[in-house]
Amino acid sequence: MMGEIWRDLNSLAEAVAGQPLSCRRKRAALMARVLANDSFAVLVIWRARRKAARLRLPIVGSMLRRVQTTLFGVEIDQRAHLGEGVWMVHPVGTVVGGDSEVGDRVRLMGGNTVGTNTDDGYPRIEKDVVVGVGAKILGPVRVGAGARIGAGAVVLSNVPPGALALGMPARIRPGRYKITRSKGVES
Repeated sequence: MMGEIWRDLNSLAEAVAGQPLSCRRKRAALMARVLANDSFAVLVIWRARRKAARLRLPIVGSMLRRVQTTLFGVEIDQRAHLGEGVWMVHPVGTVVGGDSEVGDRVRLMGGNTVGTNTDDGYPRIEKDVVVGVGAKILGPVRVGAGARIGAGAVVLSNVPPGALALGMPARIRPGRYKITRSKGVES
């Protein structure tokens, strides 16, 4: 678990910087910034909950869930899969339910819901996606790498890689963004 937390810390520092970090001084400054952010604390608690579930300690997992929900206003199901560098800019009100998959370096801006209200499947969000404030991604949909979901959008169908999804229900505007390896998504 400590290895996962260390990878999260490095990934989050690089996600905040927008590039790989080589200078120790920059890395230390950004890691201090990441440690002070609620997003990192939420991820540590979520990883501890997953570990408690694997060790068959349901009471510990339940207590950690209450701490996570009470202190940070975030609900992440222990069955959800989060990639490295997932960053919740303003974590309050964020819900990631069930077997949802959130890829590497995804940014959740706050008040997001990723899940479903039926048992027909959960969303899969690929790497380098930005999800705007209050956006909802519901049902068995796939959000392609480098896509952007606008604030308040309700995604009910697949979003292709690099596309922009806006509105309620979300409409797709393809080809607006390109994916780059070092900095994620650029306009």
